[in-house]
Amino acid sequence: MSAPFSYNTYDSLPEAPSFTVTSTDIQDGSTMPAPQLSKAFGVEGGEDQSPQLSWSGFPEDTKSFAVTCYDPDAPTVSGFWHWIVYDIPASVTSLPTGAGTADAKLLPEGAKMLKNDAGFAGFCGAAPPPGHGPHRYIFCVTALPVDTLPIDENTSPAVCHFNMFGAGVKGRAFLTATFGR
Repeated sequence: MSAPFSYNTYDSLPEAPSFTVTSTDIQDGSTMPAPQLSKAFGVEGGEDQSPQLSWSGFPEDTKSFAVTCYDPDAPTVSGFWHWIVYDIPASVTSLPTGAGTADAKLLPEGAKMLKNDAGFAGFCGAAPPPGHGPHRYIFCVTALPVDTLPIDENTSPAVCHFNMFGAGVKGRAFLTATFGR
């Protein structure tokens, strides 16, 4: 069985200029490696380790970034948010492997993480239901025209995105990996 959704929810948002995001841990269009699978959800070999990400070519007037990971193929009406980091200063153009681990202290000064849909602040690795087919894990780096978003650690991913929309997205960069079991 393949995942039931073929659309990309980002396509319903207003268009924004694109820039580039790369990773030394995952490749666009490839299968998610074991460290980026979910230990929290019992996936064999999973470590819930966020991948290294680097970005470039974003608009010059960018003041901050948000980094997210979203599974639009989760069997819910709202997909599944795996990771949300926001208020990343514009001077920062990469996150190291493991930056999404709450106790790793690898986020740049000022950056904050929201709770993912698993209920904890940090990166939750890939864990599609067995037999559901491959899911897409869309990593998005969003360039923003504000230094900080008017939210706190209790904000939902949806409200975070509403505030990004309200601030005026300057650009987006995408990297998508897949995983199924």
